[in-house]
Amino acid sequence: MRARRTFQRCGPVIFYMTFGFYKKVIVLFLLAFSLNYVWEHAHAVLYVHYKGGPITNFILFQAAVFDAVFITILGVAFMRFSYFVKRPWLIIVAGILFAVGLEWYALFTNRWMYNSLMPIIPFFQTGLAPTMQLGLTAYITLKLAAYVEKAVT
Repeated sequence: MRARRTFQRCGPVIFYMTFGFYKKVIVLFLLAFSLNYVWEHAHAVLYVHYKGGPITNFILFQAAVFDAVFITILGVAFMRFSYFVKRPWLIIVAGILFAVGLEWYALFTNRWMYNSLMPIIPFFQTGLAPTMQLGLTAYITLKLAAYVEKAVT
């Protein structure tokens, strides 16, 4: 039985969305969530508070979900568009740039604050761990997803 294809026009590109595509998205999300859940718990000790309160497991869970959704959206672009497929390292740049913007916003609005253990990147004035998180976990997720796809097929 053939997979039913749906077509979605996106600029000059037509996506062929099959069941296989959705499986890839689910794998991307699960890998991204797993990596970010571990990362969030590992670097939580580098923060003083979240919105003036304690940093709970639920807050870390929410942060991991947010990061996984972002990486999944970014990852789909890096799996579907030939320009990005040929340059997977650009996902690191995109992740870091987004993270810097997110950190600036969060620090400016006092959503969270670093403690004295957090290494600060002088040029950006953001913490090293959160600045690198999205770029590195996105790249690792992309590579792991490609490995899983090859292993399964």
